[in-house]
Amino acid sequence: MTQLLVRYSHILEIVGDIIKVSVPEPRNGKMPVARFGDLALVRDVGGRQSVAQVIRLDRDVVALQVFSGTKGLSTEASVRFLGHPMQVTYSRNILGRVFGGDGQPIDAGPNLTEEPRVPIGGPPVNPVRRVLASKMIRTDVPMVDVFNCLVESQKIPIFSVAGEPYNALLARIGIQADADIVVFGGMGLIFDDYHFFRSMFAEAGVSARTVMFVNLAGDPIIERLLVPDLALTVAERFAVEESKRVLVLLTDMTAFADALKEVGIAMEHVPSNRGYIGDLYSQLARRYEKACDFAAAGSVTILSVTTMPGDDVTHPVPDNTGYITEGQFYLHNGQIDPFGSLSRLKQHVIGKITREDHAQIMNTMIRLYAGARDAEQKQAMAFELSPFDHKLLRFGKLFRERFMDINVSMAFERALDRCWETLSECFEPKELLIKQAFIDKYFPRPQAAGHAPRHAKAGP
Repeated sequence: MTQLLVRYSHILEIVGDIIKVSVPEPRNGKMPVARFGDLALVRDVGGRQSVAQVIRLDRDVVALQVFSGTKGLSTEASVRFLGHPMQVTYSRNILGRVFGGDGQPIDAGPNLTEEPRVPIGGPPVNPVRRVLASKMIRTDVPMVDVFNCLVESQKIPIFSVAGEPYNALLARIGIQADADIVVFGGMGLIFDDYHFFRSMFAEAGVSARTVMFVNLAGDPIIERLLVPDLALTVAERFAVEESKRVLVLLTDMTAFADALKEVGIAMEHVPSNRGYIGDLYSQLARRYEKACDFAAAGSVTILSVTTMPGDDVTHPVPDNTGYITEGQFYLHNGQIDPFGSLSRLKQHVIGKITREDHAQIMNTMIRLYAGARDAEQKQAMAFELSPFDHKLLRFGKLFRERFMDINVSMAFERALDRCWETLSECFEPKELLIKQAFIDKYFPRPQAAGHAPRHAKAGP
C-alpha cells in the first residue's frame, strides 16, 4: 500500500498524448510497481491531475497514455500508479444511464460512486462454459429475421460505407430486438449521432433496459479504445450473474482500429498493412470473442458496424473482421444486400425453432430475386424478355420495396406470410419449385367472401 503512494518524477519523454517515465525495476522478488493496463495519476506542476493508463513496459521505462491529453504537462510532472486496471461501475442502477469512454456518467444522473466497480477486459470465456448457439434473436427486420437470422451468442458486423444509414439500422435493432438488456458502445461519434441514439432509445421507451458508453469525436483517443471493453464487461456481468440475454451494439469498429493505429504510431511500432498495427487481428478478436451463450446463465450477442473506406472489403479492418465473426450484413444504398450478407449460425435455428416453411421460403425468395436481377440486366441490354422474365421483374420490384428497405418493420411470422403473398402475386404455384405440402398449407388462394385464407389466424 505504501508503494502505491510513491510518485515518480523522472519524465523521459512526452510524445503526443503519451508520456514515458523512469520507474526502477523491482528487486528482491517484490511485485512490480506498474503493470500493463494499470491506471496512474499524472500531476502537473500546478497540482492538476489527469488519469493515464500503462500501455507499454520496457524494463525501467513505462509508457502511459494520458486520457485528457498532455497539453500543459512538462517533464517536471509526477506519476503515481494506482495498482489496478480500468474499472467500470456495475449494478442494476446503471440501466438507463449514459457513460463516457472513461466509465464516468455524463447524463447528469444520480451519483454512482457507492456502486460496485469491476475491472474491464479479461480473457474470453472458457469453451467448456459455452453452449452451442440455438436461439434466435428477433429484430423485426425482414432481411435479418427471414434471410439471415441473428442468433444468440453470435458476433456479426454490418459492413457499410460512410453516409449509409447504418446507425439508424443499429438503433432500430436495439429498440426492436427481443433481448433483455441492450448495451451500446459508440466510438468516435459526432454529437448528432450520439443524440440520435439517445433520443431513439428514449422515445421508444427502451432506455430502462439500455446502458450507453459513448466516446465522441473530440474525446481522447485512449477512451475510444476502452469503450468496447467497458460495454462488453458490463454485458458479460449481466449475462453471467443475472442470466440476462444481452445484445451489445458497437459502432464503429473502424474508428476503434484507427485509434489503435494512432497509438501505435506514437509508440513507434512497426506498421503492418496500410499502417495498422501488426496485432490488429488479435485486438479485434479479443473483443468479438466475448460473445457467448453461457451454460446455466444468459448470453452475450455482438452486433457491430464496420465501415469500409472506399467500399473496399479488402481493407485491413473488414478483412480481419471477416475471419473472426460468424458472417456479416452488407448495407448498400439503404438496403441490406441479400447476396453479400451471410449468417453462418442461421442453420441452428431455421426449421428447428422457426416455422417449418422458413427454409423453403428463404431459398425460394433469394433464388427468384437472383433471377430478377438477371432479367433486369437483359432488359437493360435490350434483349427480348419472356413472360416469366416479366414476372421476375415485378417480383424484384416488390422484393426491394417490401423486404430490403431497412425502414420496413414486421414481426417474423408476418414476414413469412408476406413472402407467400408476394409469391402469389407474381407466380403460379407450379413455378415456385416448393414442396407441395407447403404450397397446400401456406400459398394464398382466392377465397369466397367471408372466408379467411387457410393459413391465416383468427383475429384482427
